[in-house]
Amino acid sequence: MRDEMTRYPLYSLWIILNLFVIVFSTTVSGQITDLDLRVLKLEPSQPQSEELMRRYLRDLSYEAFDHRLENYERLKTTDQIRDHQAKLKQFFLEKLNLPKEKTPLNARLVDRKQFEDFTVEKLIFESQPGFYVPALFYLPKTTKPCPAVLVLCGHNEMGKAYDQEICVGLVRNGIAALCIDPIGQGERKQVLDENGQGPHRATLEHVITGIAPILLGKCLATYMVWDAIRSLDYLETRPEIDASKLGVTGYSGGGNRGSYLMAIDDRIQCAAPGCYITTSRRKNDAKGPGDAEQNFHGQFSFGLDLPDYLIMRAPKPVLILSASQDFVPIEGTWEAFRQAKRIYTRFGNSDRVEILETDNTHGYWPEMQVGAINWMRRWLMDVHEPIVEQPYTRIDEEELLCTPQGQVLLMPGAKSVVDLNREAALNIADERERFLTKAEPESVRAKIRELTGIRNAGTLPQAKVVDRGSVERNGYTIKKLVLEWDVSIQLPVLFFVPSSAAGESFIYVNSAGKITAADPAGDIEQLVQKGHSVLAVDVRGIGETETSPWRYEYMNEFTGHDVANFWIAYMLEKTFVGMWAEDIMVSARYLRTQIPNNSSIRLISLAETGPAALHAAALEPAMFKSLTLENSLESWTSVVEFDVTKNVLNSIVHDALRHYDLPDLIELIGDDQVIRKNPIDAGGALIAILK
Repeated sequence: MRDEMTRYPLYSLWIILNLFVIVFSTTVSGQITDLDLRVLKLEPSQPQSEELMRRYLRDLSYEAFDHRLENYERLKTTDQIRDHQAKLKQFFLEKLNLPKEKTPLNARLVDRKQFEDFTVEKLIFESQPGFYVPALFYLPKTTKPCPAVLVLCGHNEMGKAYDQEICVGLVRNGIAALCIDPIGQGERKQVLDENGQGPHRATLEHVITGIAPILLGKCLATYMVWDAIRSLDYLETRPEIDASKLGVTGYSGGGNRGSYLMAIDDRIQCAAPGCYITTSRRKNDAKGPGDAEQNFHGQFSFGLDLPDYLIMRAPKPVLILSASQDFVPIEGTWEAFRQAKRIYTRFGNSDRVEILETDNTHGYWPEMQVGAINWMRRWLMDVHEPIVEQPYTRIDEEELLCTPQGQVLLMPGAKSVVDLNREAALNIADERERFLTKAEPESVRAKIRELTGIRNAGTLPQAKVVDRGSVERNGYTIKKLVLEWDVSIQLPVLFFVPSSAAGESFIYVNSAGKITAADPAGDIEQLVQKGHSVLAVDVRGIGETETSPWRYEYMNEFTGHDVANFWIAYMLEKTFVGMWAEDIMVSARYLRTQIPNNSSIRLISLAETGPAALHAAALEPAMFKSLTLENSLESWTSVVEFDVTKNVLNSIVHDALRHYDLPDLIELIGDDQVIRKNPIDAGGALIAILK
């Protein structure tokens, strides 16, 4: 217990608060308390990693990782490897969903700074029309065409101005370096406040701007990788550069994007990604999944893991830069290296993949930089004499600004990634309308099931019902039950049964948990006193099974429940909408066995669970007589329209807006069967309902 409290201070707070609840609850004489209504056993000593959703998704992930390794072990010949590489690249490119057209770069030189042994050019180009990319171009003082390396930044606020040392190290050794600001960093903040400043740190902005693209069948990496591809296009326009000798390097987020680029762009002849390559199994078991740009829909279920960016590249040269004390698990880095080494060896090029490990923490340390430069000189210049670190005086960040006011979005005609998402949403709106107009309702339902993963209620496994006792109140009984289903899912349930059950039957789902409305003055009480039976259920990851903060807790205000588990589920091709909808269906099927004539049920859903309830009612019209939505997200289009969204991540379905929006589900159910109370937009504000 003491070890757990030392490792997880937030977990310690959770334990203390729960103990406080226990003490407080037992002092309220003569009243039913929250503790009395708890269904699952309170186990404060339980490790966070064993909480329901983490355990459930971890087990599914392990199955996927094991299956991938089985397929890897079948790669015995170069023909088998090439076929495997082609399948991986095809899947990866489909998920990236890159633009189909390369538009004019419209590159402009802003300024040129001369130093004793190199020159720095300050540039701006457009990777897409109006989508400005500020860049620093380090050129050696040489007349003949030279190699060039694209330097991709890690997650720092300064962007390109931060990674000066590696750029100067390259240029002093005869290799040009192009370093660009990533989305959300440096001069490329995508969300500005009234003062023209970016109020959100880079990692938070990446998650904020990474939500809407999912609805469009894209991801934040779509835009980031395209920036990198267009950077190579720019290098090809420069007469000073030998375009047949291009490389890429970067650490952390730069190692991430560099790994993507080296896997799919054949122009990259040499690569040195740092502080990124490991295995997803090790990564998820340690710190957890990365930012929005690091997670692709269905990659785990398909069999794409981090070592595959090395394997896709084989047999071109790559040096893995790693650190012993990194939060990127070093054990997984070595496992990835071994997997790649075997593939390179089968090609007869075992010397083209190597690993450098420094006894340090997360960062692009001097010994990493020296190793990367030596690697680039070896494979891009055929120079094998090692270099040594040279002293360098950093240039002030202000001197390296490329834009007049320090942010690209303050330039005339500038577009943000939010603007690009809006344009993409408009482009597919007609496609969605055509689909909904031409397709029969059952065809629409079939497509919804395909996108969400929601199975037909009749095919879902039967739930095992575990009785956990009951509590008597004035005129009714509260039965405490657990519905166990889908391998390891436990749904804690409170079944409110009036002594004279002459009314109807309701299912109540609330993202704040079932107990929040279970007090004698709550909404459930009012229904039961009218003779209605109410089954209040905590769907997985909600209420009693809510996951304790373990990753991205500072983002919860913007994302809602359990962002880390959302990304793991997303990579397993599962949706929270789908999982919660199935939990609701299983609960409804149980309730129908407890009521006369197996009649239909009225469904009530509050807040984040609303879209899941909407899906359940739309897909199983015979199961639900009506649906009441309160404080529920009005539309996915609203998610695309807002710069900053609140509590919508678990309501998102990949590529959904190409086929349907949430209001289309209401139409599928029947507007007269859906009651909307206080609908909200993606920014969390109430929307007036037009009659």
